[in-house]
Amino acid sequence: MNNDQLKNLEQIDKTNLFHPITNLKSHTSEDVLILDRGEGIYVYDKQGKRYLEGLAGLWCTSLGYGVKELAEAASEQMTKLGYASLFTSKSHEPAILLSEKLIEMSPYDKGKVFFGNSGSDANDTQLKLYTYYNNALGNTSKKKIISRIKGYHGVTVASASMTGLPAQHKLFDLPADGFFHIDTPHFYRGALENENEEQYVQRLTQNLDDLICKEGPETIAAMIAEPLMGAGGVIIPPTNYFPSIQKVLTKYSIPLIDDEVVCAFGRTGNVWGAETFDMKPSSITIAKALSSGYIPISAVIVPDELYDPIKDASGDIGIFGHGYTYSGHPVSCAVALKTLEIYKRDKIFDHVASVSDHFQSRVNKLNSFESVGEARGIGLICGIELVSNKSSKEGFTPMGSAGRVVAKICQDEGLIVRAIGDVIAMCPPLIITKNQIDEMFDIFELSLTKAEIKIL
Repeated sequence: MNNDQLKNLEQIDKTNLFHPITNLKSHTSEDVLILDRGEGIYVYDKQGKRYLEGLAGLWCTSLGYGVKELAEAASEQMTKLGYASLFTSKSHEPAILLSEKLIEMSPYDKGKVFFGNSGSDANDTQLKLYTYYNNALGNTSKKKIISRIKGYHGVTVASASMTGLPAQHKLFDLPADGFFHIDTPHFYRGALENENEEQYVQRLTQNLDDLICKEGPETIAAMIAEPLMGAGGVIIPPTNYFPSIQKVLTKYSIPLIDDEVVCAFGRTGNVWGAETFDMKPSSITIAKALSSGYIPISAVIVPDELYDPIKDASGDIGIFGHGYTYSGHPVSCAVALKTLEIYKRDKIFDHVASVSDHFQSRVNKLNSFESVGEARGIGLICGIELVSNKSSKEGFTPMGSAGRVVAKICQDEGLIVRAIGDVIAMCPPLIITKNQIDEMFDIFELSLTKAEIKIL
């Protein structure tokens, strides 16, 4: 594509396309990266320039790009049965088999899978399930949801209210009533002077206990948490964080919803992020890597002890009045089934385990840069927190200015990363090799060196 054609396409974009999670005003004057194709861990723009996709799209293209088996699974299912509903006791084989596989992989001996289209609507479903469940049991005051500052759970009204990020709240009149946000478990930013990690966890645990007592345990339906915070800045919880807070939740009989949208299917080195951080989930939300990002699909996995009262109440009412047109879409389920098959057949999770140490050694090396306050990560995910003063941990003004510079230079050098404020997030496809890990971090180190001239 020549320059004139590209500029014309950019103008059509700016004239007609309403972009999500974008500075809409600056978008009108900035260049638009228009991608054309992908292969492996790389994507190519309309002029043929190659980029290493350092965020796996949006934390999701776990198997990389151009996987023909996934395209073939979609094509075969589209030809055979392009659409079918799961409403009113109708079903189809892809949804049945996918639900079976997910229960087998889950921590539950017996359970059920409810399908949706995105992590956002899946977390909406979580709220509605716990509301329905508690009303069915007569616990009609249990409506409040606890989440965490910087947690990300989606952008629908309910899931954005769970989310603890200002951009998802400002001008939207959110969060709605009944949603409460507790401390971000980030030792680097949140610890008091002379407070060690154990004391820090104890303080956060006590703060949770205090909030529950203030609001009333009988009013709280659940707490929701990501194993690690993705869009909040790749924040890794301190040692013993989840076992400590779950003691409090257990004491007050409050369920813990495990939002695995970013972490599930190998990202942290285990099938579930909950395994990595010793969470004991009452229910699970999944999306993204369930189909390697190739087609929209999400799911809520619940144990039968949560499902059975819902089932019985629906019998009394006459119907369970929740569901989406595309719940369990046969094409999405077929692609997800093939994705799970490839994970197992190609030993993708074993591969992650084999390259994670090398990945994290390159992450740790970044701590030597003057502009890096904390380089943190686990498995094949990391966050690099940029600071203007390393000793004082002082950030940049305005916040996000350094992140934008670094991300732009990375893109110019052929690496796509995500700037979350002044944290640079990287989360490459799980198929990345050790040599490609070196390629990614070599580009990033070069970009950071160039950026420091501008930001420090």
